[in-house]
Amino acid sequence: MTPRTITQSLHDLQSGALTATALLDEVEAAADRWDSSLGVYLYRSGQAAWAEAEQVDARRERGEALGPLAGIPLGIKDVIATYGAPTTAQSLIARDPQVDAPTVARLRAAGAVITGKTSTMEYALGFNDPDKPFPMPRNPWDPLRWTGGSSSGTGSGIAAGFFLGGLGTDTAGSVRMPAAWCGVTGHKPTYGVVPRTGVFPLGWTYDHVGPLARTAEDCALLLSVIAGPDGQDPAATGHGFAYSPEPVRPLRGLRIALAVDPLEVSTAEVCRLTREAAEVFAAAEAVVTEIRLPHYAEGVDVTMLGLAAEALTYHRTDLRRRWEEYGRPTRSALITGALLSAADYVQVQRVRRHLVRAVADLFDDIDLVLSPTAARPAPLVDGLDFDEVVAMLQTAYWNATGNPALSAPMGLADGMPVGLQIVGRPHADQLVLDAGRHFQDLTDHHLRAPDLTEDER
Repeated sequence: MTPRTITQSLHDLQSGALTATALLDEVEAAADRWDSSLGVYLYRSGQAAWAEAEQVDARRERGEALGPLAGIPLGIKDVIATYGAPTTAQSLIARDPQVDAPTVARLRAAGAVITGKTSTMEYALGFNDPDKPFPMPRNPWDPLRWTGGSSSGTGSGIAAGFFLGGLGTDTAGSVRMPAAWCGVTGHKPTYGVVPRTGVFPLGWTYDHVGPLARTAEDCALLLSVIAGPDGQDPAATGHGFAYSPEPVRPLRGLRIALAVDPLEVSTAEVCRLTREAAEVFAAAEAVVTEIRLPHYAEGVDVTMLGLAAEALTYHRTDLRRRWEEYGRPTRSALITGALLSAADYVQVQRVRRHLVRAVADLFDDIDLVLSPTAARPAPLVDGLDFDEVVAMLQTAYWNATGNPALSAPMGLADGMPVGLQIVGRPHADQLVLDAGRHFQDLTDHHLRAPDLTEDER
C-alpha cells in the first residue's frame, strides 16, 4: 500500500473521506504492533492524543475553521520540550521542562495531534547506551541496522507508519541522516529560521530544528508552521516560511552542481544512485555541472570540533558531578571537547568564517548543490563505531555554514534506502524544498515503504 502523506491525508480529512480519529487509530495500530521491535517511542501520548483527535473531528463537524495541520499525527524528538509528556533527552540527568517549546506550541495551534516523544541518543550525542533504560532505535527496513541519529525515532516512526511527520534537531546531520537511512524526507532549515527555544542544546552555533515527513511537500508545510522568530532565541534571523501548494520555481534553467568530494568516499552503488538523481534534474532542463566544495574536509572538522567544545560547555558541571550517570558513548563523545583549548575553539571559528565566505562565493555561480546524504547505507546496530559513522556522513559541512539542506530518498543500495542531499544558499529554503518536490514528482523513491513482517516483532 502506498504510504500516507500529510498533504493527501489533509485532503481526505477535509473531504470527509477520513476522520482524525480513524487516522489516529491507523497509526496507533502500527505502533502497537511494531514499536517493541523498532524502539521508536520513548513515550506515547495515549489518551491525550485521542482527545486531540476527537476535538478536531468535533470542530470539523461543527463547521469551525481549523488549522493547516488539523488531525495530522506527529512525533516529537525527545530533546524538544512538550507539555504533558516527559522530555528526558534520553538521559538520567536532564531536567524535564513541563512546557511546550515554541515549535511544539505552533504545531498544536495548527491542529496537529502529538502522538508521543521519539527516541534519540543521550542529549542527541554519541550512541545509545544499552545499559541505560531507554529504547534502542532500529531501522524498519532491517531491524538489525541502525536508523541513523540523532532524530532516530522520528525518522523510523514515519517510515513504519507510526505518525505522518515530526520534529527533529540537526547539529551535524541528525535530521538528514535518519531521513536518508529510513527512506523518508528531512529538511535542515537555514540556521536561525526555526527557533531552538525549549530544545536541549548540543552545539549552540550549529543546532537546527527541522521537519521530517514522507515528502518534501510535507516538510514545506511543516516548516511553514514552525518557522519564524519567537522573541527568545537570539540566533533567530527574523525570516519565516510560506507554504505554496505548488512549487514556486521550475527546474528549467536552474544551475545545479554535483559535489564530487562526497562521491569520492561513497560506495559504488551510492555514487551510481547520486549520478542518476542528477540526471533527473538534467532531463528536466536544469544545467548540471560538477564542482569541488571549498575546504570540504576542514568544513567537516569545523562542525565536529566546534560542537564538541560547545557540548562540553553545556555539560561541564554535570559531567564532573554525575559522571557515572552519563552513558558511556556520551562520555566518550564529550571527552573530545575536553581536549580542546580556548585557542583551539577560536581557531575553529576563524576557519569557519573563511568557510562561510567561500561557500557564499560558490553560490554566486550556482543555485543548488547535490550530494549523497551519507556515503553508504545504514550500518548494523551491533558494533556501531562513532568515528566510522561520522566518516559516512556528508552533512556536517552544511551545519558549519548554516545553509538549508534537504535529504530525499533516491533509491535502494543493497536493499536499504539512501538519500540525496539538496543544498541552497542561506534563506533559499523555498528553492531547496521546491527542488525536492520536483525530484519527487519525477521519481517514486519516496513512496517506497519497508515490508514489516511478523518475524520482525
